[in-house]
Amino acid sequence: MSIAGTNNEQTRPYNRRVVMETVRLHQPVSRAEIARLTGLTPQAVSKITADLEAAGLLLQRGRRRTRRGQPPVDITINPEGGFTIGLQLVHGGLRAVLVDLAGSVRSRREAAFADPSPGTAIPVMADTVTGLLRKQGIAPATVLGVGLVLPGPLDMGLHDHRDPTTIPGWDSAGPAATLAERLGLPVLVDNDATAAAVGERFYGAARLLRSFVYVFLGAGLGAGLILDGRPFKGHCGNAGELGHLIVEPGGLPCYCGNRGCLERYVSMHALEERLAAAGRPAATEEAVRRLLADGDDVLAAWLAEAADKLRIALNGLENLLDPEAVLIGGHLPPALMDALFEHLTALLPSVSARAERSGPRLLRATAGIDVSALGAAALPVFNVLSPTAHQPPRVTDPSVHPLEPDGTGARQATA
Repeated sequence: MSIAGTNNEQTRPYNRRVVMETVRLHQPVSRAEIARLTGLTPQAVSKITADLEAAGLLLQRGRRRTRRGQPPVDITINPEGGFTIGLQLVHGGLRAVLVDLAGSVRSRREAAFADPSPGTAIPVMADTVTGLLRKQGIAPATVLGVGLVLPGPLDMGLHDHRDPTTIPGWDSAGPAATLAERLGLPVLVDNDATAAAVGERFYGAARLLRSFVYVFLGAGLGAGLILDGRPFKGHCGNAGELGHLIVEPGGLPCYCGNRGCLERYVSMHALEERLAAAGRPAATEEAVRRLLADGDDVLAAWLAEAADKLRIALNGLENLLDPEAVLIGGHLPPALMDALFEHLTALLPSVSARAERSGPRLLRATAGIDVSALGAAALPVFNVLSPTAHQPPRVTDPSVHPLEPDGTGARQATA
């Protein structure tokens, strides 16, 4: 995949982002290859890469061996050029990752607590971030920002607060601003499905895709939309609430006020309800694996119904958005995700069912259980470095960065 730059002096910040994204996707890569991939002149690429090397964002990795001519110098992302922290808040607690600029996870932490409200969670988050940085000996001044992701929808004013998939108290910008003030770092907030899509684009199976849908299965069901290389969030940041698509008119009541929403049939909460009603054990990873091995009829019936209803929703996504692919991932037990994926492979006809397709319509996500936390960590990187960045709906005073017009590299830790 290539991204075009523009040979116009007024677009230098954009071209810096294009070069950074090109190096990220193709590293190690030479200046001549960057010029070819971006359409920028060799002179422009040399100037931009020199600036980014001086800012500590790129590294020269030595000369490549060639049979003839001057060996080209390989360029890569400098892992020490900056760090981000991803926080994923769930009902049971917090998952956190510290990630370097090259995308490697330097450290992980988890914290369990029963009350995820801001009063309880914010001190734990602040201590977790401080602990991650202290353990790795990383100065806060080198941190691009903190990403925080929550189960959607983010604006819960239209939802019953008994909804088991949402977290009350986080439906305004206040808690994130409080966390930013305590940390002295910018905090970016998004929903877990969008963050998972961003994480999958940076670290997983969607690395070379520009338009795709990530169907995120967890306690509830959502979708992250990446269209033309950027997250599509909608007017209030809640685009992709796939779980509230009605697939069974007059069906099971939903906390959103409708009946027959997809999430009431396809989610961990829906499965747990079904198993409990039949006297089956709770849907732990071990219990699900055992039920699958035993050919349990209740679980088999749920899988068949869930696949039928989700297949309808996927057909709608394909016909509405014409994505390169739809990815399935999230926090279902791996064995259950495998079984559901197998049930889904016979997709309904849609505009995506083209004979000239170069890849499958449906893909398994590969970034793993940390995908939402990784996506959270990627939000500051995407916001600062990506040429297609679309600023998330809640951002607390992002710092000045070398890719911006002044190019000084100053980072001010402000709330």
